[in-house]
Amino acid sequence: MSSSTKRILSTIAIIIASVAFGILISADLGLMKKSNAQTSTQIQTSTGTATAVTIPSFADVAARVMPAVVSITTTEIVRSSDMRRRQGSVDPFDFFFPNPGQQRRRGTEEPEDDEHAQRSGGSGFIISPDGYILTNNHVVEGATKVDVHMGADENGNGGRTVQAKIIGRDPQTDIALIKIDATTPLPTVPLGDSERIRKGDWAIAVGNPFQFENTLTVGVISAKGRSLGLSQATSSFENFIQTDAAINFGNSGGPLMNINGEVVGINTAIRGGAQGLGFATPINTAKRLLPQLKTGKVVRSFLGMNIQEINEQSRQAFGLTETRGALVQSVTPGKPADKAGLEPGDVIVEIDGKKINNNRELIDYISYLPVGTKVNLSIIRNNQRRSLTATTAERDVEQERDENAPTETVAPTRNKLGLSVQELTASTRQMNNLDDRVTGVVVTDVKEVSPAGEVGISEGDVISEVQGEKITSVEQFRAAVDRLKSGTTIRMYVRSSRGGQSNSGYRFLQVP
Repeated sequence: MSSSTKRILSTIAIIIASVAFGILISADLGLMKKSNAQTSTQIQTSTGTATAVTIPSFADVAARVMPAVVSITTTEIVRSSDMRRRQGSVDPFDFFFPNPGQQRRRGTEEPEDDEHAQRSGGSGFIISPDGYILTNNHVVEGATKVDVHMGADENGNGGRTVQAKIIGRDPQTDIALIKIDATTPLPTVPLGDSERIRKGDWAIAVGNPFQFENTLTVGVISAKGRSLGLSQATSSFENFIQTDAAINFGNSGGPLMNINGEVVGINTAIRGGAQGLGFATPINTAKRLLPQLKTGKVVRSFLGMNIQEINEQSRQAFGLTETRGALVQSVTPGKPADKAGLEPGDVIVEIDGKKINNNRELIDYISYLPVGTKVNLSIIRNNQRRSLTATTAERDVEQERDENAPTETVAPTRNKLGLSVQELTASTRQMNNLDDRVTGVVVTDVKEVSPAGEVGISEGDVISEVQGEKITSVEQFRAAVDRLKSGTTIRMYVRSSRGGQSNSGYRFLQVP
Protein backbone atom coordinates (compact mmCIF):
# COMPACT_ATOMS: atom_id res chain seq x y z
CA MET A 1 0.00 0.00 0.00
CA SER A 2 1.38 3.39 -1.02
CA SER A 3 2.13 6.09 1.55
CA SER A 4 -0.48 8.42 -0.02
CA THR A 5 -3.21 5.78 0.37
CA LYS A 6 -2.21 5.27 3.99
CA ARG A 7 -2.47 9.00 4.64
CA ILE A 8 -5.98 9.14 3.12
CA LEU A 9 -7.22 6.20 5.24
CA SER A 10 -5.69 7.70 8.37
CA THR A 11 -7.44 11.01 7.71
CA ILE A 12 -10.83 9.28 7.24
CA ALA A 13 -10.36 7.33 10.49
CA ILE A 14 -9.51 10.51 12.38
CA ILE A 15 -12.63 12.26 11.02
CA ILE A 16 -14.92 9.34 12.02
CA ALA A 17 -13.43 9.17 15.50
CA SER A 18 -13.83 12.93 15.97
CA VAL A 19 -17.51 12.84 14.98
CA ALA A 20 -18.22 9.93 17.32
CA PHE A 21 -16.40 11.65 20.20
CA GLY A 22 -18.31 14.88 19.55
CA ILE A 23 -21.64 13.06 19.74
CA LEU A 24 -20.70 11.50 23.07
CA ILE A 25 -19.57 14.84 24.50
CA SER A 26 -22.78 16.56 23.33
CA ALA A 27 -24.91 13.89 24.95
CA ASP A 28 -23.08 14.12 28.26
CA LEU A 29 -23.35 17.90 28.30
CA GLY A 30 -27.06 17.80 27.56
CA LEU A 31 -26.64 19.51 24.17
CA MET A 32 -28.61 16.85 22.31
CA LYS A 33 -32.35 17.50 22.25
CA LYS A 34 -34.29 15.12 24.51
CA SER A 35 -37.85 13.92 24.37
CA ASN A 36 -40.36 16.01 26.28
CA ALA A 37 -42.15 12.83 27.35
CA GLN A 38 -39.46 11.24 29.44
CA THR A 39 -35.81 11.09 30.45
CA SER A 40 -33.70 8.05 31.14
CA THR A 41 -30.93 7.20 33.52
CA GLN A 42 -28.81 4.13 33.94
CA ILE A 43 -28.63 2.05 37.11
CA GLN A 44 -26.42 -0.92 37.88
CA THR A 45 -28.17 -4.11 39.00
CA SER A 46 -26.74 -6.80 41.25
CA THR A 47 -25.91 -8.83 38.14
CA GLY A 48 -23.83 -6.00 36.79
CA THR A 49 -26.06 -5.28 33.80
CA ALA A 50 -27.26 -1.74 33.07
CA THR A 51 -31.04 -1.13 33.20
CA ALA A 52 -32.80 1.94 31.82
CA VAL A 53 -35.16 3.69 34.27
CA THR A 54 -37.82 5.86 32.68
CA ILE A 55 -38.87 8.97 34.59
CA PRO A 56 -42.21 10.19 33.24
CA SER A 57 -43.27 13.75 32.65
CA PHE A 58 -46.30 14.92 34.61
CA ALA A 59 -47.09 17.80 32.26
CA ASP A 60 -49.36 15.71 30.04
CA VAL A 61 -51.27 14.43 33.07
CA ALA A 62 -51.70 17.99 34.33
CA ALA A 63 -52.98 19.21 30.97
CA ARG A 64 -55.59 16.45 30.85
CA VAL A 65 -56.98 16.69 34.39
CA MET A 66 -56.67 20.35 35.35
CA PRO A 67 -59.88 21.44 33.52
CA ALA A 68 -61.89 18.88 35.55
CA VAL A 69 -60.54 19.90 38.98
CA VAL A 70 -62.67 22.60 40.58
CA SER A 71 -62.50 24.98 43.52
CA ILE A 72 -65.38 24.82 45.99
CA THR A 73 -66.47 27.70 48.25
CA THR A 74 -69.17 27.07 50.84
CA THR A 75 -71.23 29.47 52.91
CA GLU A 76 -72.73 28.47 56.24
CA ILE A 77 -75.08 30.72 58.20
CA VAL A 78 -74.30 30.46 61.91
CA ARG A 79 -75.62 32.26 64.96
CA SER A 80 -73.36 34.07 67.39
CA SER A 81 -74.35 31.65 70.15
CA ASP A 82 -73.34 28.68 67.97
CA MET A 83 -70.00 30.28 67.18
CA ARG A 84 -69.32 30.82 70.89
CA ARG A 85 -70.19 27.21 71.66
CA ARG A 86 -67.83 26.00 68.95
CA GLN A 87 -64.96 27.81 70.63
CA GLY A 88 -65.16 25.24 73.40
CA SER A 89 -65.17 22.19 71.12
CA VAL A 90 -62.69 20.77 68.64
CA ASP A 91 -63.70 19.47 65.24
CA PRO A 92 -61.56 16.36 64.59
CA PHE A 93 -60.77 17.64 61.11
CA ASP A 94 -59.42 20.92 62.56
CA PHE A 95 -56.34 19.00 63.72
CA PHE A 96 -55.75 17.69 60.22
CA PHE A 97 -57.05 20.62 58.18
CA PRO A 98 -56.88 23.83 60.27
CA ASN A 99 -58.60 26.63 58.37
CA PRO A 100 -56.41 29.76 58.44
CA GLY A 101 -59.24 31.89 57.09
CA GLN A 102 -61.67 30.99 59.83
CA GLN A 103 -61.42 33.65 62.53
CA ARG A 104 -63.77 33.80 65.46
CA ARG A 105 -64.27 36.94 67.46
CA ARG A 106 -63.67 36.53 71.16
CA GLY A 107 -64.68 38.72 74.06
CA THR A 108 -67.26 40.76 72.11
CA GLU A 109 -70.85 41.43 73.03
CA GLU A 110 -73.19 40.08 70.36
CA PRO A 111 -76.94 39.43 70.34
CA GLU A 112 -77.86 35.76 70.80
CA ASP A 113 -79.68 35.66 67.47
CA ASP A 114 -77.13 37.56 65.40
CA GLU A 115 -76.29 35.61 62.24
CA HIS A 116 -73.02 35.44 60.35
CA ALA A 117 -71.99 34.09 56.97
CA GLN A 118 -69.07 31.75 57.56
CA ARG A 119 -67.12 30.81 54.43
CA SER A 120 -64.67 27.99 53.82
CA GLY A 121 -63.41 26.07 50.84
CA GLY A 122 -61.85 23.03 49.29
CA SER A 123 -61.50 21.20 46.01
CA GLY A 124 -63.41 18.66 43.96
CA PHE A 125 -63.32 16.92 40.60
CA ILE A 126 -65.89 16.35 37.88
CA ILE A 127 -66.66 12.66 37.27
CA SER A 128 -69.39 12.90 34.62
CA PRO A 129 -70.06 15.23 31.67
CA ASP A 130 -73.45 16.18 33.13
CA GLY A 131 -71.86 17.83 36.18
CA TYR A 132 -71.51 15.36 39.06
CA ILE A 133 -68.57 16.28 41.32
CA LEU A 134 -66.90 14.29 44.09
CA THR A 135 -65.45 16.04 47.14
CA ASN A 136 -65.13 15.60 50.92
CA ASN A 137 -68.14 15.65 53.18
CA HIS A 138 -66.40 18.05 55.56
CA VAL A 139 -65.99 20.53 52.70
CA VAL A 140 -69.77 20.93 52.20
CA GLU A 141 -71.27 19.75 55.51
CA GLY A 142 -73.61 22.36 57.00
CA ALA A 143 -73.33 24.62 53.94
CA THR A 144 -76.35 26.70 52.94
CA LYS A 145 -74.68 27.64 49.65
CA VAL A 146 -72.05 25.85 47.55
CA ASP A 147 -70.21 27.64 44.72
CA VAL A 148 -68.03 25.80 42.22
CA HIS A 149 -65.35 27.65 40.29
CA MET A 150 -64.00 26.08 37.11
CA GLY A 151 -60.70 27.38 35.79
CA ALA A 152 -59.78 28.11 32.20
CA ASP A 153 -59.92 25.10 29.88
CA GLU A 154 -57.11 23.82 27.62
CA ASN A 155 -58.17 26.27 24.91
CA GLY A 156 -57.66 29.22 27.22
CA ASN A 157 -61.34 30.01 27.71
CA GLY A 158 -61.97 31.95 30.91
CA GLY A 159 -63.20 30.28 34.06
CA ARG A 160 -66.64 30.66 35.61
CA THR A 161 -68.36 30.20 38.95
CA VAL A 162 -71.68 28.37 39.25
CA GLN A 163 -73.83 27.29 42.16
CA ALA A 164 -73.94 23.58 43.03
CA LYS A 165 -76.48 21.39 44.74
CA ILE A 166 -75.53 18.85 47.42
CA ILE A 167 -76.82 15.49 46.19
CA GLY A 168 -75.58 13.08 48.86
CA ARG A 169 -73.20 12.95 51.82
CA ASP A 170 -71.58 10.15 53.78
CA PRO A 171 -69.93 11.36 57.01
CA GLN A 172 -68.59 7.88 57.78
CA THR A 173 -66.22 7.90 54.79
CA ASP A 174 -66.10 11.73 54.47
CA ILE A 175 -67.34 11.62 50.87
CA ALA A 176 -69.88 13.95 49.28
CA LEU A 177 -71.46 14.20 45.83
CA ILE A 178 -72.55 17.58 44.46
CA LYS A 179 -73.84 18.60 41.05
CA ILE A 180 -73.78 21.62 38.77
CA ASP A 181 -75.96 22.22 35.74
CA ALA A 182 -74.15 21.62 32.46
CA THR A 183 -75.39 23.08 29.17
CA THR A 184 -72.53 21.36 27.33
CA PRO A 185 -70.53 18.23 28.24
CA LEU A 186 -67.95 19.00 30.93
CA PRO A 187 -64.37 17.69 31.14
CA THR A 188 -63.98 14.73 33.51
CA VAL A 189 -61.29 12.83 35.38
CA PRO A 190 -61.26 9.04 34.89
CA LEU A 191 -61.63 6.91 38.04
CA GLY A 192 -58.93 4.31 38.61
CA ASP A 193 -58.62 1.27 40.88
CA SER A 194 -57.28 2.03 44.36
CA GLU A 195 -56.85 -1.68 45.09
CA ARG A 196 -54.12 -1.94 42.46
CA ILE A 197 -51.87 0.81 43.78
CA ARG A 198 -48.73 -0.24 45.63
CA LYS A 199 -46.44 1.42 48.11
CA GLY A 200 -43.86 3.31 46.05
CA ASP A 201 -46.15 4.07 43.08
CA TRP A 202 -46.24 7.66 41.83
CA ALA A 203 -48.92 9.86 43.43
CA ILE A 204 -50.14 13.14 41.93
CA ALA A 205 -52.26 15.54 43.98
CA VAL A 206 -54.22 18.33 42.31
CA GLY A 207 -56.27 20.99 44.04
CA ASN A 208 -56.49 24.58 45.14
CA PRO A 209 -54.40 24.94 48.30
CA PHE A 210 -54.71 28.34 49.96
CA GLN A 211 -56.78 29.45 46.93
CA PHE A 212 -53.87 28.89 44.53
CA GLU A 213 -55.83 27.36 41.66
CA ASN A 214 -54.79 24.21 39.85
CA THR A 215 -51.77 23.34 41.94
CA LEU A 216 -50.09 20.02 41.16
CA THR A 217 -47.74 18.22 43.53
CA VAL A 218 -46.01 14.88 43.11
CA GLY A 219 -44.88 12.17 45.51
CA VAL A 220 -45.39 8.47 46.05
CA ILE A 221 -47.87 6.19 47.75
CA SER A 222 -46.36 5.87 51.24
CA ALA A 223 -48.77 3.34 52.74
CA LYS A 224 -52.29 1.90 52.50
CA GLY A 225 -54.96 1.06 55.05
CA ARG A 226 -54.16 3.86 57.50
CA SER A 227 -56.54 4.66 60.37
CA LEU A 228 -56.38 8.16 61.88
CA GLY A 229 -59.11 8.10 64.53
CA LEU A 230 -60.68 11.31 63.20
CA SER A 231 -64.01 10.70 64.92
CA GLN A 232 -66.26 8.01 66.34
CA ALA A 233 -68.40 8.18 63.19
CA THR A 234 -65.48 7.49 60.84
CA SER A 235 -63.43 5.09 62.98
CA SER A 236 -64.96 1.89 61.61
CA PHE A 237 -64.44 2.96 58.01
CA GLU A 238 -61.07 4.69 57.98
CA ASN A 239 -58.90 3.08 55.34
CA PHE A 240 -56.74 5.95 54.12
CA ILE A 241 -54.03 6.00 51.47
CA GLN A 242 -50.94 7.77 52.81
CA THR A 243 -48.84 9.89 50.47
CA ASP A 244 -45.99 12.36 50.63
CA ALA A 245 -47.39 14.36 47.70
CA ALA A 246 -47.80 17.82 49.25
CA ILE A 247 -51.37 18.40 50.45
CA ASN A 248 -52.39 21.66 52.08
CA PHE A 249 -55.54 23.41 53.23
CA GLY A 250 -57.78 23.76 50.19
CA ASN A 251 -56.59 20.48 48.63
CA SER A 252 -59.26 18.68 50.63
CA GLY A 253 -61.68 16.98 48.23
CA GLY A 254 -59.30 17.09 45.27
CA PRO A 255 -58.06 14.03 43.38
CA LEU A 256 -55.03 11.89 44.16
CA MET A 257 -54.01 10.29 40.87
CA ASN A 258 -51.72 7.64 39.49
CA ILE A 259 -49.19 8.18 36.70
CA ASN A 260 -51.91 7.56 34.10
CA GLY A 261 -54.00 10.46 35.37
CA GLU A 262 -56.63 8.18 36.94
CA VAL A 263 -58.09 9.08 40.34
CA VAL A 264 -57.08 6.59 43.03
CA GLY A 265 -58.09 8.67 46.07
CA ILE A 266 -59.83 11.77 47.38
CA ASN A 267 -57.44 14.03 49.32
CA THR A 268 -58.87 14.21 52.82
CA ALA A 269 -56.42 15.13 55.58
CA ILE A 270 -52.89 16.04 56.55
CA ARG A 271 -51.15 15.54 59.84
CA GLY A 272 -50.77 18.89 61.57
CA GLY A 273 -47.17 19.81 62.36
CA ALA A 274 -45.73 17.10 60.11
CA GLN A 275 -44.28 17.04 56.61
CA GLY A 276 -45.04 14.50 53.92
CA LEU A 277 -48.03 13.01 55.74
CA GLY A 278 -51.12 13.36 53.57
CA PHE A 279 -54.12 11.03 53.51
CA ALA A 280 -56.71 10.22 50.87
CA THR A 281 -59.91 8.18 50.88
CA PRO A 282 -59.62 5.27 48.35
CA ILE A 283 -61.59 5.94 45.17
CA ASN A 284 -63.00 2.39 45.23
CA THR A 285 -64.90 3.39 48.37
CA ALA A 286 -66.47 6.30 46.48
CA LYS A 287 -67.30 4.10 43.48
CA ARG A 288 -69.16 1.64 45.70
CA LEU A 289 -71.12 4.45 47.33
CA LEU A 290 -71.96 6.42 44.18
CA PRO A 291 -75.32 4.73 43.46
CA GLN A 292 -76.50 5.48 47.00
CA LEU A 293 -75.03 8.99 47.04
CA LYS A 294 -77.08 9.79 43.93
CA THR A 295 -80.25 8.84 45.81
CA GLY A 296 -79.32 11.21 48.64
CA LYS A 297 -78.98 8.58 51.37
CA VAL A 298 -76.32 6.01 52.23
CA VAL A 299 -77.61 2.94 54.04
CA ARG A 300 -75.24 0.43 55.61
CA SER A 301 -75.73 -2.99 57.11
CA PHE A 302 -74.26 -4.10 60.43
CA LEU A 303 -74.41 -6.97 62.91
CA GLY A 304 -74.00 -5.06 66.17
CA MET A 305 -70.66 -6.04 67.66
CA ASN A 306 -67.21 -4.65 68.40
CA ILE A 307 -64.29 -6.50 66.86
CA GLN A 308 -60.51 -6.47 67.16
CA GLU A 309 -57.64 -7.55 64.94
CA ILE A 310 -56.01 -10.89 65.67
CA ASN A 311 -52.34 -10.33 66.46
CA GLU A 312 -49.65 -12.68 67.69
CA GLN A 313 -50.57 -12.01 71.30
CA SER A 314 -54.27 -12.79 70.88
CA ARG A 315 -53.43 -15.78 68.67
CA GLN A 316 -51.42 -17.30 71.51
CA ALA A 317 -54.02 -16.40 74.14
CA PHE A 318 -56.82 -18.09 72.19
CA GLY A 319 -54.72 -20.98 70.94
CA LEU A 320 -55.31 -20.15 67.26
CA THR A 321 -53.26 -21.68 64.46
CA GLU A 322 -53.25 -18.53 62.28
CA THR A 323 -52.89 -14.80 62.86
CA ARG A 324 -56.02 -13.85 60.97
CA GLY A 325 -59.71 -13.28 61.58
CA ALA A 326 -61.74 -10.83 63.67
CA LEU A 327 -62.05 -11.24 67.43
CA VAL A 328 -65.49 -10.40 68.83
CA GLN A 329 -64.93 -8.03 71.76
CA SER A 330 -68.53 -7.31 72.66
CA VAL A 331 -72.03 -7.96 71.34
CA THR A 332 -74.89 -5.46 71.54
CA PRO A 333 -77.97 -7.05 73.13
CA GLY A 334 -80.89 -7.51 70.75
CA LYS A 335 -78.85 -6.84 67.59
CA PRO A 336 -78.23 -9.35 64.76
CA ALA A 337 -74.95 -10.69 66.20
CA ASP A 338 -76.62 -11.34 69.55
CA LYS A 339 -79.63 -12.99 67.91
CA ALA A 340 -77.31 -15.21 65.86
CA GLY A 341 -75.59 -16.45 69.02
CA LEU A 342 -72.24 -14.67 68.70
CA GLU A 343 -70.39 -14.22 72.00
CA PRO A 344 -67.36 -12.22 73.17
CA GLY A 345 -64.29 -14.33 72.51
CA ASP A 346 -65.56 -15.78 69.24
CA VAL A 347 -63.13 -15.43 66.32
CA ILE A 348 -64.80 -14.93 62.93
CA VAL A 349 -62.63 -16.63 60.32
CA GLU A 350 -65.03 -16.85 57.35
CA ILE A 351 -68.17 -15.16 56.09
CA ASP A 352 -70.20 -16.73 53.28
CA GLY A 353 -67.20 -18.97 52.55
CA LYS A 354 -64.79 -16.03 52.20
CA LYS A 355 -61.74 -16.06 54.46
CA ILE A 356 -61.47 -13.09 56.82
CA ASN A 357 -57.95 -11.81 57.37
CA ASN A 358 -58.67 -8.64 59.32
CA ASN A 359 -61.35 -6.29 60.59
CA ARG A 360 -61.37 -4.22 57.42
CA GLU A 361 -62.42 -7.15 55.25
CA LEU A 362 -65.28 -8.07 57.59
CA ILE A 363 -66.56 -4.49 57.97
CA ASP A 364 -66.43 -3.82 54.23
CA TYR A 365 -68.21 -7.07 53.40
CA ILE A 366 -71.04 -6.51 55.87
CA SER A 367 -71.44 -2.76 55.28
CA TYR A 368 -72.21 -3.00 51.59
CA LEU A 369 -74.73 -5.84 51.85
CA PRO A 370 -78.43 -4.96 51.49
CA VAL A 371 -80.24 -4.69 54.82
CA GLY A 372 -81.91 -7.99 55.66
CA THR A 373 -79.27 -10.20 54.00
CA LYS A 374 -78.56 -13.56 55.65
CA VAL A 375 -74.86 -14.25 56.13
CA ASN A 376 -73.15 -17.47 57.16
CA LEU A 377 -70.42 -16.99 59.75
CA SER A 378 -67.71 -19.52 60.48
CA ILE A 379 -66.29 -18.95 63.96
CA ILE A 380 -63.81 -20.50 66.37
CA ARG A 381 -65.06 -20.79 69.95
CA ASN A 382 -62.98 -22.57 72.58
CA ASN A 383 -60.82 -24.13 69.84
CA GLN A 384 -63.87 -25.58 68.10
CA ARG A 385 -65.21 -24.51 64.74
CA ARG A 386 -68.88 -23.55 64.55
CA SER A 387 -71.28 -22.10 61.98
CA LEU A 388 -73.83 -19.38 62.71
CA THR A 389 -76.31 -17.48 60.56
CA ALA A 390 -77.03 -13.78 61.06
CA THR A 391 -79.38 -11.34 59.30
CA THR A 392 -78.01 -7.85 58.69
CA ALA A 393 -79.81 -4.77 60.02
CA GLU A 394 -79.51 -1.09 59.13
CA ARG A 395 -76.63 0.61 60.86
CA ASP A 396 -77.71 3.40 63.18
CA VAL A 397 -74.81 5.86 63.42
CA GLU A 398 -76.20 7.61 66.47
CA GLN A 399 -76.45 4.38 68.38
CA GLU A 400 -72.81 3.27 68.10
CA ARG A 401 -72.56 2.88 71.84
CA ASP A 402 -72.37 -0.09 74.17
CA GLU A 403 -74.35 0.16 77.38
CA ASN A 404 -72.20 -1.80 79.77
CA ALA A 405 -72.20 -1.32 83.45
CA PRO A 406 -70.74 -2.86 86.74
CA THR A 407 -71.89 -3.67 93.36
CA GLU A 408 -71.93 -4.22 99.18
CA THR A 409 -68.42 -3.66 99.83
CA VAL A 410 -66.16 -6.66 100.38
CA ALA A 411 -62.48 -6.49 101.20
CA PRO A 412 -60.51 -6.19 97.93
CA THR A 413 -58.02 -8.78 96.79
CA ARG A 414 -54.71 -7.90 95.16
CA ASN A 415 -52.86 -10.29 92.88
CA LYS A 416 -49.73 -10.66 90.80
CA LEU A 417 -51.36 -8.89 87.85
CA GLY A 418 -51.22 -5.61 89.77
CA LEU A 419 -54.90 -4.99 90.46
CA SER A 420 -57.38 -5.23 93.32
CA VAL A 421 -60.96 -6.46 92.89
CA GLN A 422 -64.09 -6.87 94.97
CA GLU A 423 -67.52 -8.43 94.64
CA LEU A 424 -70.26 -6.80 92.60
CA THR A 425 -72.92 -5.64 95.06
CA ALA A 426 -76.08 -3.59 94.82
CA SER A 427 -74.23 -0.42 95.80
CA THR A 428 -71.34 -0.88 93.38
CA ARG A 429 -73.78 -1.69 90.58
CA GLN A 430 -75.66 1.52 91.27
CA MET A 431 -72.46 3.55 91.58
CA ASN A 432 -71.12 2.24 88.26
CA ASN A 433 -74.50 2.14 86.49
CA LEU A 434 -74.44 -1.64 86.00
CA ASP A 435 -77.51 -3.76 85.43
CA ASP A 436 -78.10 -7.25 86.87
CA ARG A 437 -76.97 -8.99 83.69
CA VAL A 438 -73.36 -7.92 84.23
CA THR A 439 -71.35 -10.51 86.14
CA GLY A 440 -67.78 -10.55 87.38
CA VAL A 441 -65.68 -8.63 89.87
CA VAL A 442 -65.14 -4.88 89.97
CA VAL A 443 -61.63 -3.39 89.87
CA THR A 444 -60.95 -1.12 92.85
CA ASP A 445 -57.29 -0.28 92.30
CA VAL A 446 -54.59 -0.75 89.64
CA LYS A 447 -50.84 -0.32 89.97
CA GLU A 448 -49.56 2.03 87.30
CA VAL A 449 -46.53 -0.15 86.62
CA SER A 450 -48.06 -3.60 86.29
CA PRO A 451 -49.44 -5.95 83.61
CA ALA A 452 -52.97 -4.66 84.30
CA GLY A 453 -51.88 -1.02 84.18
CA GLU A 454 -49.99 -1.48 80.92
CA VAL A 455 -53.08 -2.75 79.06
CA GLY A 456 -55.34 0.03 80.30
CA ILE A 457 -57.41 -1.67 83.01
CA SER A 458 -58.79 1.02 85.34
CA GLU A 459 -60.69 1.40 88.58
CA GLY A 460 -64.39 0.72 88.02
CA ASP A 461 -63.82 -1.81 85.23
CA VAL A 462 -65.51 -5.20 85.61
CA ILE A 463 -63.57 -8.42 84.89
CA SER A 464 -66.07 -11.02 83.75
CA GLU A 465 -63.78 -13.65 82.19
CA VAL A 466 -60.25 -15.00 82.64
CA GLN A 467 -58.87 -17.42 80.05
CA GLY A 468 -62.37 -18.28 78.87
CA GLU A 469 -63.64 -18.96 82.41
CA LYS A 470 -66.67 -16.91 83.45
CA ILE A 471 -66.02 -15.01 86.69
CA THR A 472 -68.83 -14.51 89.23
CA SER A 473 -66.94 -13.99 92.51
CA VAL A 474 -63.68 -12.78 94.00
CA GLU A 475 -62.86 -16.32 95.11
CA GLN A 476 -63.29 -17.63 91.60
CA PHE A 477 -61.19 -14.78 90.20
CA ARG A 478 -58.40 -15.43 92.73
CA ALA A 479 -58.35 -19.13 91.87
CA ALA A 480 -58.20 -18.39 88.13
CA VAL A 481 -55.28 -15.99 88.61
CA ASP A 482 -53.41 -18.42 90.89
CA ARG A 483 -53.47 -21.03 88.12
CA LEU A 484 -51.71 -18.72 85.66
CA LYS A 485 -48.18 -19.68 84.75
CA SER A 486 -45.40 -17.12 84.64
CA GLY A 487 -44.45 -15.89 81.18
CA THR A 488 -47.71 -16.86 79.48
CA THR A 489 -50.05 -14.50 77.64
CA ILE A 490 -53.57 -14.57 79.05
CA ARG A 491 -56.84 -13.00 78.04
CA MET A 492 -59.30 -11.21 80.30
CA TYR A 493 -62.65 -9.81 79.27
CA VAL A 494 -63.06 -6.37 80.79
CA ARG A 495 -66.27 -4.34 80.76
CA SER A 496 -65.50 -0.64 80.87
CA SER A 497 -67.63 2.47 80.54
CA ARG A 498 -65.74 5.75 80.80
CA GLY A 499 -67.12 9.15 80.00
CA GLY A 500 -70.36 7.60 78.76
CA GLN A 501 -68.55 5.54 76.11
CA SER A 502 -67.90 1.83 76.24
CA ASN A 503 -64.37 0.49 75.94
CA SER A 504 -65.28 -3.12 76.67
CA GLY A 505 -63.33 -6.01 75.26
CA TYR A 506 -60.42 -8.36 75.74
CA ARG A 507 -57.17 -7.32 77.34
CA PHE A 508 -54.09 -9.44 76.79
CA LEU A 509 -51.67 -9.58 79.73
CA GLN A 510 -48.21 -11.06 80.09
CA VAL A 511 -48.07 -12.90 83.40
CA PRO A 512 -44.96 -11.71 85.29
